Amino acid sequence: DEIRRTRLLLQTNGKTLSETVQNDQTKQAFLLSLSSVHPDTDKIIPVLFRPPAFLPISLPLVIASSLQLRATQTFFCQFVFHTYTTGFTLLNGNGTVKAEEYSVQEKQICYGLGAISYAACIGALPLVFMNRYTLKNSLMQLVVKKLLPAPLLGLMSAFTVAVVRSPEFENGIEVMDRNGKVVGLSQKAGEKAVKETALSRAVLFGTTFFLPAVLMYFVERAKFAKTPHALASVRMLMITSTLAGMLPVSLSMFPQCGEIKRADLEPEILSSTEETELFYNRGI
Repeated sequence: DEIRRTRLLLQTNGKTLSETVQNDQTKQAFLLSLSSVHPDTDKIIPVLFRPPAFLPISLPLVIASSLQLRATQTFFCQFVFHTYTTGFTLLNGNGTVKAEEYSVQEKQICYGLGAISYAACIGALPLVFMNRYTLKNSLMQLVVKKLLPAPLLGLMSAFTVAVVRSPEFENGIEVMDRNGKVVGLSQKAGEKAVKETALSRAVLFGTTFFLPAVLMYFVERAKFAKTPHALASVRMLMITSTLAGMLPVSLSMFPQCGEIKRADLEPEILSSTEETELFYNRGI
């Protein structure tokens, strides 16, 4: 109800309010609407999958996924992690994809389940390999537990984004002119939106795994934290700080209202507008 009221406030004439109240109320209404309503469908996003909830929910999942204890535990932690991030991607992606012969959302859910299972298996595979062949020397421990997790999590995070949002570059997404008028569906704009989102997600989680691992190496060598509990606390603090710092960097790498040159679009769109730049919702 509060979200609907703020949406109504944004649509009413601001002259009925004093300038100070108008500015304050309009700002708060805009922020609430931006964080809780899908820009394409105007549907209210479930509270756990809104952008403000991303950090507090994903943080414990990232910490659990980084423990690298046993293969089964790693698989379970990464399965839950990728389930949440894939659900977030699905509910915050571009919502203008259209297809008559099947339900786009059903296809995305099926693709997402497959991508989640595959990503969790890949995340646990190095530990399975190490335990299967009893390769537990110091070099193998370094590679499996320190070097591989960051690129694997980054790649799998990008992979799940690309898979669950694949209908966007298969069927195209709506592109608009500066006045918000839809001029057509573009597969090239959909491909650009998915690539940018996948890259930002890979940078976010790859860095969140890699940077704390590097810093912990120097902490252990300098013996700043001597007990296992102290090391675990320092490690959790570093992961928290890195994820909190990288999240705004990831979200701002590419604008959510993406731009694409008219010359880069399909011929049928070129003939329907004279605008040099067109716009689309990239999603998060």
